[in-house]
Amino acid sequence: MNVVKGNISCLEDLTPLFNAYRIFYEQQSDVEGAKEFLKARIQKDESVIFMAYEEDIAVGFVQLYPFFSSVGMQRAFVLNDLYVDMTFRGKGVGKVLMEQAFRFCEMEKARFVLLQTATNNHTAKALYEQMGMQIDHENDCYIKYL
Repeated sequence: MNVVKGNISCLEDLTPLFNAYRIFYEQQSDVEGAKEFLKARIQKDESVIFMAYEEDIAVGFVQLYPFFSSVGMQRAFVLNDLYVDMTFRGKGVGKVLMEQAFRFCEMEKARFVLLQTATNNHTAKALYEQMGMQIDHENDCYIKYL
């Protein structure tokens, strides 16, 4: 397996994976919208993407969004997206992508990596806990959809 940092030349490989990720979270398929969204994130340098390839086939990706911890006066990252193609699940792809994401965040001297997932996404939650992530019981998360 080969993991590469995503860039504009990876867009054609990344788009179907991102679209499948959105479908997993019960969104309508929108290949063109997915492509434009990813293109903007890459061109504006607003996210960091790592892609896993098995031979020449894109099999998964992880996407990080930077932000800052005012309290810690350091950069932090939201691990917003992690997706592995159904046919490649159970082969360690997600773990390899998360390890790469963590290494990148450590090199960036990030204070922490944050993520959220659906409460019923038990497979992903087991991986996150295996990777040393913990549920934050000290802070409440609020959201207002606009």
